[in-house]
Parts: sequence; structure tokens; C-alpha cells
Amino acid sequence: MRSPTQPLIGVEDIAGIVRDGLGAVVSEAAELSGGGFAAVWRASLDDGRDVVVKVGPPASARLLGYERGLIPAEAEYFSLVRGKAPVPAVLARDENWIISSLLPGRALTGRDSAVARRQLGEAVARVHTISGPHFGYTGGRPAGDDWPAAFGAMIASLRADAAAWEVSLPPLDGLLERHRDVLATVTRPALLHFDLWDGNVLVAPDGSLSGLVDGERYLYGDPLLDFVSPALFRRIDAAHPFVVGYGAGPFTEAELTRLALYRVHLYVLMLAEGPSRGIAPDADRQQRVMALLEAELADLR
Repeated sequence: MRSPTQPLIGVEDIAGIVRDGLGAVVSEAAELSGGGFAAVWRASLDDGRDVVVKVGPPASARLLGYERGLIPAEAEYFSLVRGKAPVPAVLARDENWIISSLLPGRALTGRDSAVARRQLGEAVARVHTISGPHFGYTGGRPAGDDWPAAFGAMIASLRADAAAWEVSLPPLDGLLERHRDVLATVTRPALLHFDLWDGNVLVAPDGSLSGLVDGERYLYGDPLLDFVSPALFRRIDAAHPFVVGYGAGPFTEAELTRLALYRVHLYVLMLAEGPSRGIAPDADRQQRVMALLEAELADLR
């Protein structure tokens, strides 16, 4: 099912974007699958290059609060991490599209590799050495002077989205207040990718890491926030290749609590975004996420 946030475009639209951005002619183009927010196309150019064209949602699409300006944010992320992680080169950009180089390999969803997962941990550790000017998102989106304030603003924004979309959530009042001291131990706003699920990690034929894509949801905060999506729907542990490559673990009780809070954040986000993606509340994904969320909340209590 196509997400309502993904624009309906064709080869002629992609050709026009490439002409405007690169002054080049498209000889062949095809839409790529796997994403659920923007439309992503692979285009072959008459000069021999292969590029990726990513086009953001149409103006009529209803988005979550933190999703404003995600296409420019992706270009910013790639620029910030170049040299520390294998990311595409930005060739041209606009407010609603980006043209980048095509990286080799296929996603971890199609070919698992413990080597790539370990190398991803190594790359993310390098990225995390970059510090931001504040905690949270950029561009007037949820942020704060410290991590508890920023993380609280992120959760509050998602709860507001859920209420606007009439998405039911379990009780969350008081959750962050009870764990504020644990969140307050984070004092440096590290650069985070956030969306490190298997579909955004590319693997070369030899099993090595060949690319990291979809950096549009980047923010600044606790490095542990990036430990949730590499083990999507599971609780990551010190034996996970990502953790081994990163050089983290074993986790302290405080770190385990923060990881639980960050899984809560991800599950609330996934529930809140359901209507904007055309996912019914009773869909299998949403029911699974709700069960996981309730389990995390029970343990945190």
C-alpha cells in the first residue's frame, strides 16, 4: 500500500527534476520500494551516471509535527557526516527534492550481515563524536536546552499528533518526570541518525557495510537513541554486532532505563504516524507496536 505522504510522480517528473538540478538528461528511471514517506527513484543519466532522486510529500499531505522540512534535513545530515560514514554525495537539492549519488549494495532487509552491522556500529560511533548546538531537532521543531527538555518536547509533539489523528495511546503522564534524573545524565548533544533500521543500511556483495541512507530524521541528543532501531521490535544487548562495533556495553541500569524510554518514543511515533501512512489502527503492525509499547511501560513502572 502506498503511503499518502508519497507523491504520485512519473518518469517525466524525475526527468524534469534532474534537468533542473543537474542539467542532465534521464535515459531511464524507476521507482524504488522500501520507504514509506517520500518517493525515491533511481535514474540513469545520459552522461553515464546513476543517481537517486528523492521527492518529498505533496503540499496537501498531512504530516507529523517533527516531519517539517525533512528533505533539506537529509542533505544537511549527509554533509555533516561525510568522511565518518558511507553516505551518498548530495548532487543537487531543493526544498522538496534531493538528488544524490547511488551507493552500491542492497539493504540489510534483503541480505543480513553481521559484519555490516558491526561496521555500522563503528561508523555511528564516529558520527556520534559530532556535537550539536542544542538538544533535539533543527528548524523550529521539538528541541530544548537540555536532553530531558528536548526529549519531553519530542514526546509531547507525538502525543499531540496522536490526539489530532484520534490515535489511542496508553497513559504516559508522569513517565518522563519519574525518569528525569536518568535522562539528565546526558549532557552532550551528539549527532544522531535515529532511523537505523535494516532498510536504511546497505551491504556490499562481500558482506561489508556499503552505505547509510535516509538521514532526514537526524537530531542531537543521547547516543543511546541510535541503539533502538538497529534492533527494531527487540531489546538490543551487548552481544549485538552493532553494539560490539560501537564499543558499548554491557549496559548499566541507567542505560537500560534510557533504552526503554527510547523504545517507548519509537513505538509512540509508529502509532502516531499510522493514519498519515494509511495504516489502519487494527493493522497487524499497529497491534504489534501497541503490545510492545504496553510491555515497555509496564516494565518502566
